[in-house]
Amino acid sequence: MKLRFFVIPMQQGPAAADDLNAFLSTHRVLAVDRHFVTDGSNSSWAVCVSYLDSGARPALEKRGRVDYREVLSDRDFALFARLRALRKTLAERDGVPAYALFTNEQLAEVVRRRATSIAALEQIDGVGPARAAKYGAAVLEIIKAEGPVQVSAQDGRASP
Repeated sequence: MKLRFFVIPMQQGPAAADDLNAFLSTHRVLAVDRHFVTDGSNSSWAVCVSYLDSGARPALEKRGRVDYREVLSDRDFALFARLRALRKTLAERDGVPAYALFTNEQLAEVVRRRATSIAALEQIDGVGPARAAKYGAAVLEIIKAEGPVQVSAQDGRASP
């Protein structure tokens, strides 16, 4: 993962915003953090973009699209769908793309592990402390509402 920083001044900001948008459209973005810096006529947005370097992108494209209906059990897919709906709501609220919160792969891993704490969320590849702290409580609330998963001693499979 790499970081790139942008400063978008309130005055003469369109050119800097165009640079940011061009960067976002050509890179695999993991997260976007922004902060408004108040300094009178010098006020600006400070933006930090976390992204994968170009060397990592081909490996991601080779895997192709995953149909999580086929990969997850019916119960797990229902939880996955609820987490995706939450992600969409939070992304719209924060004005960021949904994948900047969690990728589908990360949400599927949350479901598989049945993460029950912020620390457990941070153990998922690509989910750092800041994202876990910002969105983790909402994610954990949905998982806890789902209830515990029972594992059969005979075949090791999860059941409701």
